[in-house]
Amino acid sequence: MRSLKNISAINVCIDSSRLILGSEIEPVSPIIRTAHEAAYAYEEYTGEDSRELYCMYRDVAHRNDIDTIGSYGLRYDITVLLSGMVGKETVKTVGHYHPLRPGSETTYPEVYEVLHGEATYLMQRPGEVNCQPPATSRQEAICAIDDVYAVVARPGDKVLIPPGYGHITINAGHEPLVMANWVAAEFDSVYGAMRELKGGAYYLLGSGEWVKNPLYGEVPELRFEKVREYPEFGLISGVGMYGLIREAPEKLRFLTHPEEYCW
Repeated sequence: MRSLKNISAINVCIDSSRLILGSEIEPVSPIIRTAHEAAYAYEEYTGEDSRELYCMYRDVAHRNDIDTIGSYGLRYDITVLLSGMVGKETVKTVGHYHPLRPGSETTYPEVYEVLHGEATYLMQRPGEVNCQPPATSRQEAICAIDDVYAVVARPGDKVLIPPGYGHITINAGHEPLVMANWVAAEFDSVYGAMRELKGGAYYLLGSGEWVKNPLYGEVPELRFEKVREYPEFGLISGVGMYGLIREAPEKLRFLTHPEEYCW
């Protein structure tokens, strides 16, 4: 069992594929995603086995922080993504887009922090070109991408998902990936488009090669970005972002009121 408290600022440990929460943390049952359930997001995989790929622990909180987190309209989650292969690819999340903040034309952002292992984040911003054959909803119709990039993050790094982008997290390493995220409490992931298009605009193969997803329409060449800090939001490399809810919760306002910020 490995403690992640020093890097996360909250008392959690990783034990194989499971997160161990400290006694002062409200108990959370993980949402488990199996290979069968995630098969649609992989280039060549039929979902013939039911092994677990990742576990999502939502609403993780120290009991003393629950009221503050609720009053700021936030949610803190931790995901454990196992290593290994699924078809030709390494294990990844199925991917999703973000909903619009009610009353605005801006989608909610999200921020991730790697606690253990190495994460590759694929970020993509959809265009407005419709797929053929016609889809059954506007979200499913989006298959053109006007920007797509990847970021590799390691323990202590923060990765911000800006408004307008969908994303997938890939574990290309050889050990479990543990990552935390802050997001608006009323946020619900939008899976439709990536489900219809079998994942993201690019696939990362186990060989390290990136290949385009042929179900997408217009897709630019994949570019690569380095991780960075966001001091204006209190997001500093190596400083556990959970601590913001105690020390400077107003710094997280960008997650609940993204329309107030310049992106």
